[in-house]
Amino acid sequence: MRLHRLELTGFGPFRERQSVDFDAFDRDGIFLIAGRTGAGKSSILDGVCFALYGSVPRYESGDKRLRSDHCEPDDPTEVRLEFTVGERRWRVTRAPEYQRPSRRGGGLTAEPTRAELEELVDGTWIGRAARPRDVGLLLDEVLGLSAQQFQQVILLAQNRFSRFLLAPGAERQSLLRALFGSRRYEEYARELGERSKAAQREVDALAERARTLLAQAERLIAAQADDPEHTEGADAGPDVAATPDLGARRDAVELGRQRAAYRLDTLTHERTAADAARSAAEAAHAELVALSKAQAELARARERLATLEADGSRIASDRDRLDRARSAESLRAPLEAAERAERTAAATAAAAAEADTAWLLIAERVGEDAAADLEAVVERVTGELAVWTAALAHETALADEQAQLAAAEAETSRLEGDVAALDAQRAQVPAELARLESELEPLRERAARRDPARTRHDELVQRLAAAEEAERLAVVRRDSEAAHRDQAAAAAAAAARVAALLQSRLDGYAGELAAVLVDGEPCAVCGATSHPAPAGPADEPVTDEMVAEAERERDAARARERTASEAARTARERHGDAAARAGGEGAKTLRDALRKAADELAAAERAVQRRDEVMTQHAQLAALDAEAEASRAALADLLAAARPRAAALAATVEATRRAVDDARGDHVSVADRVAEAKRVRDAARRAHDARAEAARAAASAAESLADVDDRIGASAFADAEEARRALLEPREAEALAERIATHDAQLAATRARLLDLELELAGAPEGPADTVGSKAALDAADAARTAALRAERDAHALVEALRDLALQIDDSYAGIAAKAADAEAVTRLADTVAGRAPNTMKMDLETFVLAAELEEIVTAANVRLADMSSGRYRLQHTDARAARGAASGLGLEVMDAYTGQARPAQSLSGGETFLASLALALGLAEVVTARAGGIRLDTLFVDEGFGSLDEETLDLAMRTLDELRQGGRTVGVISHVAAMKEQLPAQLAVEATPEGPSVITQDAVASV
Repeated sequence: MRLHRLELTGFGPFRERQSVDFDAFDRDGIFLIAGRTGAGKSSILDGVCFALYGSVPRYESGDKRLRSDHCEPDDPTEVRLEFTVGERRWRVTRAPEYQRPSRRGGGLTAEPTRAELEELVDGTWIGRAARPRDVGLLLDEVLGLSAQQFQQVILLAQNRFSRFLLAPGAERQSLLRALFGSRRYEEYARELGERSKAAQREVDALAERARTLLAQAERLIAAQADDPEHTEGADAGPDVAATPDLGARRDAVELGRQRAAYRLDTLTHERTAADAARSAAEAAHAELVALSKAQAELARARERLATLEADGSRIASDRDRLDRARSAESLRAPLEAAERAERTAAATAAAAAEADTAWLLIAERVGEDAAADLEAVVERVTGELAVWTAALAHETALADEQAQLAAAEAETSRLEGDVAALDAQRAQVPAELARLESELEPLRERAARRDPARTRHDELVQRLAAAEEAERLAVVRRDSEAAHRDQAAAAAAAAARVAALLQSRLDGYAGELAAVLVDGEPCAVCGATSHPAPAGPADEPVTDEMVAEAERERDAARARERTASEAARTARERHGDAAARAGGEGAKTLRDALRKAADELAAAERAVQRRDEVMTQHAQLAALDAEAEASRAALADLLAAARPRAAALAATVEATRRAVDDARGDHVSVADRVAEAKRVRDAARRAHDARAEAARAAASAAESLADVDDRIGASAFADAEEARRALLEPREAEALAERIATHDAQLAATRARLLDLELELAGAPEGPADTVGSKAALDAADAARTAALRAERDAHALVEALRDLALQIDDSYAGIAAKAADAEAVTRLADTVAGRAPNTMKMDLETFVLAAELEEIVTAANVRLADMSSGRYRLQHTDARAARGAASGLGLEVMDAYTGQARPAQSLSGGETFLASLALALGLAEVVTARAGGIRLDTLFVDEGFGSLDEETLDLAMRTLDELRQGGRTVGVISHVAAMKEQLPAQLAVEATPEGPSVITQDAVASV
C-alpha cells in the first residue's frame, strides 16, 4: 500500500485547504514532518486515518472533534486521500458531521457525515461507493487491515508507540486478539465446554435409562405375581425390587421371563383345545341354519308359483294384443304414404288457385287476355323484353353523360372562382407578414428564459423530494433509535439474568454435592466417609438447562440489539444524506419556491410555443404566397381546357335523350317498361307451372289410395281405421313383449326351483330346525375360545416385553462404559483448553495461539533491537505463571546481555524504551502484514519519541529507519528534534500562522 496525495480542508488546526504530495518523497525514501509543539504535525496522520477508517487514533470523542475550531460557520470540512493497493489506484473523500448555518431561516443545521470512494480507470475517476457504510465495507476489502491493525502496522501513532511493550498481559492479549482475529479460539474453548457438559449428560441419561428399564421389568413381574390366575401353582420368588444389587435385579428379571414363557406354553395348549370345540359347535349350528333356510325358501317358492299362475289371463290378453300389432306393422308404410299424397295434392291445388288469381289481376291491369294460352304469352313477352333491354342501356348511359356534363360545367365555374379567390387572398399577404414580424420580437426575448427556468425548476424538484424523504426518515430515525434503546435495555437485563443464575448456581453447588453423599462412601471433595452435617439444597436450585436457556436469551437479545443498532445507524445515515440533498431547507419552503419556479417555467414555455407558432405562420404564409402564384398560372391553363370539353359533352347528351324518349313510349322510363313486362311474364309462368304441379299431385294421391285399399283387403283388418288402431309405438310394443317374456321365464324358474327344494328336503324332519339352541352352544364355545386367546396374548406380550427390556438393559450398561470414557476425555480436553486443571500454566487455547504469534513478533523485533542496542538488549517471550492466579502466557521481558539477567520492560530508560518499542512495533508490523495476506507496505509513519534519545542512540534509530527505505518504501517521521532536521533534508513543515490556523509547507525546513 502506497500513499500518493493528502488534502486537508477545515480539519484539525488547518482551515484552508492544505495538500501533501507523498510521491515527491519517493527519491529520498524518508522525510521529516517538523513543526512546533501543537502546530498540527500529528494531525496529518489523523487525516490519513480518518480518510481510510472514519476515525483517528488520538481522540475518544468521535469525529465531531475533527472540525477545525478556526473555521467560519460556512467553511467546509473535508479530507481527501489518494493511495494505491496492488495495481489499483483509489481516492477516498470523507467529511465529518458538523454544524453549519441553515440556508433558510436562522440557526444552525447538521451537515451529515459524507464519504465517497473512487477508482482511477484509464485516466478517469470512476465512483465505486457514495455512502459512509458502503465506503467502509469496500475499503475493508481493498485494504485488508482493520483500523487497529493499520495503526500498529503503518501508522505508529503518538501515545501508542510503547503501549504494546509496556502493557500488562491482559491488555496485550486484547490488542493481539484485535490484530490477529483470534476470538474464534475462545469460541472453540466454549464449544468444548458445551461438548463436555453434553457428554456427561449422555452418561447420566444412559444410567438413568438402565434404572428405568429395570424398574419397568420389575413392575411387570410384580403385576404377574399379583394376578392369582398367573401365579396359581407357582412359587412367588424373591422380592426383586427390594434387592439393591443391579446384577441380582437383572437375574431376577431373567427368571421372571422364563416363568412367563412356561406359562405361555400351557396357555397355548388350552387355546388349541378351545379352537377345536368352537369349530365343532360352529359346524353343527351351520347345518341347522342351512336346514332352516331351505324350509323357508320352499314356502316362498310355493307362494310365488301361485301368484304367477293367477296372472296368466292378463298375460294371455297382452300376447293377443302384441300379435295384432305385429300384423298391422306391415301396413304402416302404405297408410303413411297415402296420407302424405293427400296432403301434397291439397297443397298444390291451393298454390295453383293462388297463382291463377295473381295472373288474372295483372292481366286485367295491363290489358292482356286472361284466357289466352299462358305458354304463348310467356314466349311473346320474352321477345319484347329483348328489344326494351337494349334501350335501357341508352337510358342508363344518359344519366352518366348528364352527370359528366354537370361536372364539366361545375369544374369550369370552380376554376373561374378559384382564380378570383387567389387574386383576392394574395392582395392581403404583405400586411399579414408585417404584423407577424412585429409580434415575433418580444416573444423571442421571453422564450430565452425557458432553459434557466427549467434548470431551477428541476433542482427544486430534486431538493423537495429529498426534503420530503428527510421528513419521513426523521420519523424512521426516531423509531430506530427508540427501538435500539429498548433492545439495549433488554440485552442488559438478559446479561444480568445470566450473571444472577451463575451466581446462584455457584451458591448451590454445596447443596448439590451433599445430595449425592452416601454414608460409608468417600466424599468427592474431601474424601471423608462420614458426613455429619451435609449442606442443604438451595431454595431455588439452578440447573444447566436454566443457565443454557438464559444464555440463549442473552445471545438472542445481544443479536437483536446489534440488529437494532445497525438499523439506527443506517437510519441516521439515510436521514443525513436526504437532508444534505435537500440543502438544509424545509419541504414547505421548497414547495413555495417550486410553485413559483413552475409558474415562471410555464410562462416561458408558453412564450416558446407562441414564438414557434408565429415563426411557423410567417414561413407558411410566405410559402403559401409563392404557391398561390404558381397555382394561379396552373388554374388559368386548366380553365382554358375545361370550356371546350363542356361544350362537346352537351351535344352528346342531347342525342342520347332523343333515342331514349322513342323507346320509353307512354311509360315513365324504359326501366319501368322493362320491369312491367317482367312482372307479366313471371305471373304467366308461375300460373302455368302451378297448374301442371297440381295435376301431378292429384294423380299420385289417387294411386296411393288404391294401393291401400288393395292391401287392407288382403289383411285380417276390416278397414284402414281398424289397422291404424291396432298399431303400437315401438317402445310400447317392446315393453309388452318384455313383460310377457319375463312372466314366462319366472314361471319356469319357480317351478324348477320348487322341484329342487322338495327333492332336497325329502327325508328331513317336518318341524322347524332348532337354531336357537345351536346358537347358544356356539356362543359359549366362542366365549371360551376368546378367553383362551386373550390369556395367550397377554402371556405372549409379557414374554416379549421382558425379553425386549432385558436386551435394552444389557445395551444400556454396555454403552455406559464407552460413553463414560469419552466424556472423561472430552472433559479433560475442555478443562485443558480453558486453562483449568490439569493445565498447570493456566493458559487457555486463545492465549496459547497468541503466544505463538508473540514469539514470531519478538523474533522479528530482536533483529533490529540487537542492532539498535549494540547487542545489549534482546526481547524474550515468557510464559511464567502470573501472580494471584491470573492468566499467563503473554509476558514480555528484556534480556540484558551486560548482566545476563532478564528484567521487566518497565525498568528501561526513556530512550531504551523508545528503541525497544520501535523494534517491537516494526516486528509487529511485519508479522501482521504477513497474516493479512502479504500486503506490501510502501508507506510508513512514526510519530514522536525521538526526543528521549541521546545522540548515539538517535543515530542507531535513524539507521534502522533508513534500512526501511529498501524496496521503494517511504518513511515519514514526526519530530521536533533539531538533529533530525539536519539529517533529513526532505521535510514537511507545519507552522501556526499569527491568525491561528496552521499551514503545511513541503520541501522546506520550518524555523522552529
